[in-house]
Amino acid sequence: MKAIRIFLLLSLLIGSVQAQELNCQVTVNSDQLFAQQKTDFSYVNQLKGVITEFMNNRRWSNDQFSMAERINCSISINLLKSLTQGAFEATAQITVSRPVYGTNYETTTFSFVDRAFNFVYLPTTPVYYRENQFTDDLTSLLAFYANVILAADYDTFSKQGGNPYVLRAYNITNLAQQGSPNGAWQNGGDRRNRFWLIENMQNQQLTPFREGLYTYHRLGLDVFAGNPVQARKQTLNFLTTIRTIGQQQPNSVLINSFFDAKSQELFNILFEGTAAERKQAFDLLSFLDPAKTENYRKLIQ
Repeated sequence: MKAIRIFLLLSLLIGSVQAQELNCQVTVNSDQLFAQQKTDFSYVNQLKGVITEFMNNRRWSNDQFSMAERINCSISINLLKSLTQGAFEATAQITVSRPVYGTNYETTTFSFVDRAFNFVYLPTTPVYYRENQFTDDLTSLLAFYANVILAADYDTFSKQGGNPYVLRAYNITNLAQQGSPNGAWQNGGDRRNRFWLIENMQNQQLTPFREGLYTYHRLGLDVFAGNPVQARKQTLNFLTTIRTIGQQQPNSVLINSFFDAKSQELFNILFEGTAAERKQAFDLLSFLDPAKTENYRKLIQ
């Protein structure tokens, strides 16, 4: 995988410069929090820096990364309310992207909205992560998504290349289930929560989906500039695979997040296809992602 990444990012000239794995852009929006409550929450302004340092300055793998190889990702946190001092209810959107070989285009490889990104933070409390031990929700959330980010990226460079990081995220979930009151670590309730995300990522019935992420990105997107016919073929094959998986695992949060990230990209790839390819694409996409059917309908108009 490392050889592929170096080749794709043309970073051989600066390969001697070592860096951590993540290039994570963090935003923390507290407008709703401040509008609803008059308590002094000025210390939340520290959160952006604390989270940025935690994500970007820690080593999350044993692989060596150059600066140009760092994984582009973002965490956008929206603070909703605080019931007690330092305890926040929040949502967060996590996105991951990588460049497409031979183009100036950067593709979103993963997008997920965590609707229960709840945590406790006080400026006097150190943000310190202990592997194999639950400390608090904030460090567990950040470590969980750091590993999900790595898994999502590695899966696009080799078949199931993200497995070690899926396992680590799963272990973080197990520990949090024992120590956290946050129900999103549990298997009950909302099937779009982070428990079901990591369950999907290691579910054997969804293995063909994760392997398809490799073929879609490496044998589809990465060759698109030189061979758009092959790219469309790989894309249609992948969509056909997803349809088969969807019959076994309906409403999979992992598959739904794929279409959240990829719907416009899929449309753009297939729009230039033959009439038969566009018709096949419309049939597949409108079935798999019915909320965007009207946009996909442009494929056959």
